[in-house]
Amino acid sequence: MRLKSYNAPTMAEAMRLVREELGEDAIIVSTQRASDGQGVRITAALEEITDDDDIHRALTGDDSTPFADKVRAALEYHGAPARLVDKLVRAAQTVEVGSPTMACAAALEDMFDFAPLPERKSPRPFMMIGPPGSGKTITTAKLAARARLAGRPVGLITADTIRAGAVEQLTAFTGILEVELRQVRGADGLGLAVNEMMQMYDLVFIDSPGLNPFSHHDMDFLKTLVNAADVEPILVMAAGGDASEAADMGEAFSASGATRVLATRLDMTRRLGAILSAADAGQLMFSEVSLNPHVATGLCAVNPVSMARLILPPEEELQPRVDEPPAEVLRPTGIRSEVKR
Repeated sequence: MRLKSYNAPTMAEAMRLVREELGEDAIIVSTQRASDGQGVRITAALEEITDDDDIHRALTGDDSTPFADKVRAALEYHGAPARLVDKLVRAAQTVEVGSPTMACAAALEDMFDFAPLPERKSPRPFMMIGPPGSGKTITTAKLAARARLAGRPVGLITADTIRAGAVEQLTAFTGILEVELRQVRGADGLGLAVNEMMQMYDLVFIDSPGLNPFSHHDMDFLKTLVNAADVEPILVMAAGGDASEAADMGEAFSASGATRVLATRLDMTRRLGAILSAADAGQLMFSEVSLNPHVATGLCAVNPVSMARLILPPEEELQPRVDEPPAEVLRPTGIRSEVKR
């Protein structure tokens, strides 16, 4: 057992020192005021892993840790596929960090790439692709609004001539934003519009029709659109749904050229297993997420830490009072405090 004492002006500062050096599994042996009457003194202990523990894990195959167990429980709650859960948990076990959320973030960073869309200028236009009802049109409007509010020249193209009202919906947004919108039909019209608009604007976003990823006809049509110009397809997928179906969709749209996934409707779902599954199966990078329906503020770039917080929200830290420390603090800091009074 490793035993060490810490002196600090306040109990909160002393507890912070304990967590930073000994971690979340530290046991508080005693607390008292400093000898000079100024500040507090905490004595903490940590059970160190012995060789016997390592041998036991090697023989039993049990590599679980408190952090990894919480990561597994969270991923299973979100409905992530078992194979992906195992890979992420194994990655979480290899890092030494201060919370389950950060262990999850480290595992996500190891497993996935994160690449938000540029907000200033891009040499290629971005085409929103995905199944019907995933939110491609409103996402296109949100991307245009973000660029417009940042003062960037932006243009929009819609190739969606299938869904009733799609053009009218986008026209309403572009009129408010004072953004040029061009409507095209087929691959030839898209190629001409892209070539012209890329000479005029820093950013160009393209809305495409919702297509069935399990229809060869639809996927062939999508490929003709993608190949009509030098565009980068972005898979727009609504959060929620079945993880296995999402994996198949991720693979199908990846085969059509998608490189990133933009998750929508995070405000209307509690489980993100489908999005994780789609990104894993299609080898897609995470870009943005849509957190609310508002056009001006609806998108947020995502990184390993913010994604981990969506999967496993950070635990609220409780700080004991100097004059009345609690007899036992189990949650949410994870430090067990056994105070000798």
